Amino acid sequence: MPTQSPVESPADLVARLRATFRTGRTKDLDWRTGQLTRLRALLTEHGDELAEALHADLGKSRTESYRTEIDFTIREIDHTLEHLADWLRPEPAPVPAQLAAAGATAHTVLDPLGVVLVIAPWNYPAQLLLAPVVGALASGNCVVAKPSELAAATSAAVARLLPRYLDTDAVAVVEGAVPETTALLEQRFDHIFYTGNGTVGRIVMAAAARHLTPVTLELGGKSPAFVDRDTDLKTVAARLASGKFLNAGQTCVAPDYVLTDPETGAALADALAGAVESLFGSDPATHAEYGRIVNERHFDRLVGLLDSGRTVTGGVHDRETRYIAPTVLADVSPDSPVMGEEIFGPILPIVTVDGLDAAIDFVNDRDKPLALYAFTGSDAVRDRLLAETSSGGVGLGLPLAHLTVSDLPFGGVGESGMGSYHGPYSIETFSHRKAVLDTPLG
Repeated sequence: MPTQSPVESPADLVARLRATFRTGRTKDLDWRTGQLTRLRALLTEHGDELAEALHADLGKSRTESYRTEIDFTIREIDHTLEHLADWLRPEPAPVPAQLAAAGATAHTVLDPLGVVLVIAPWNYPAQLLLAPVVGALASGNCVVAKPSELAAATSAAVARLLPRYLDTDAVAVVEGAVPETTALLEQRFDHIFYTGNGTVGRIVMAAAARHLTPVTLELGGKSPAFVDRDTDLKTVAARLASGKFLNAGQTCVAPDYVLTDPETGAALADALAGAVESLFGSDPATHAEYGRIVNERHFDRLVGLLDSGRTVTGGVHDRETRYIAPTVLADVSPDSPVMGEEIFGPILPIVTVDGLDAAIDFVNDRDKPLALYAFTGSDAVRDRLLAETSSGGVGLGLPLAHLTVSDLPFGGVGESGMGSYHGPYSIETFSHRKAVLDTPLG
């Protein structure tokens, strides 16, 4: 089987993959399931190698690497293998009476799009590259996978391993930074799937527009967590801390800030300090499960946000090791620096408002977030938050977990992105649902 040449140009690469697609072999169900099975084998046989790369890039522990990246992707593969044949079946559609009288029937079929480009970020560099690739392969496409250069060890591992397991006539990995990504974006793809920030998302969308290429943009934003009065603050604090400080806060759906009333905010601040110590001990820098900031640029940006409020816990940092302690800030003003951008790090500000009405207005006055979280025992409060705010997804009582449900779509809205994936929604994203009307001649 031919392999990708090291000097292959982006144009030649896309042309080669498109020639493979036109043979029709990637449309075969056995080819699709075979590729998914091979990708699963890569993850099971080289999981430790990937975990070592993730530790080198982000200080992730082996446990966290498996839970959030390797095993996460394996579950996505297993779910897809179990249900793919059903998801691909033609879907019947009713026809008007006059056509039915003529014996006409209607249905839709899912066609693969062709050659797709998947551009991954650095924060979950294995999962956020390979989970979209699962959907692209399951849909019968050829794929160019572009890992993040900021997670250099993971990028190198993926580039080395994928060609050993997958069909190199149909799947290619392109490493590199801005020049390599720019060169790829000059090519005509049939779909581009980008995960990252809004600034680059706009560049991707502009490049795609030149070819009328559809895009999926998985972006981010400031995901709020509303904490109602009269909740079990110890439980709330434990769940908030676990979700916020996973991967040292470098998670697109991490709770970005807390909204609550002043009295609840004061009690919650103390509860969060206790929750952080329960998770990581008195010195998180020595805890095996606490990661590091990806590079010095992001470290410096985050340190610049630490003075945005009163430090309840944390605030300690070390540039040499890229360590920032899990930090909770109280008395945070809405116009403080930490509220001006997505934090994407281990800093959790508490912003106080005068109740639910003010919290809803606060959320709606800002860009639509990727996720919204609520901790409340009131059905009426839940209903109002669901009805009166807009976000990519909602977690009631638990942050981040909606991402793990394969039959829920994951994606943003407005500034937090467009399109969705996971499970059957990945198939919809990487396919065209083609309408078919069949009317007998006789």
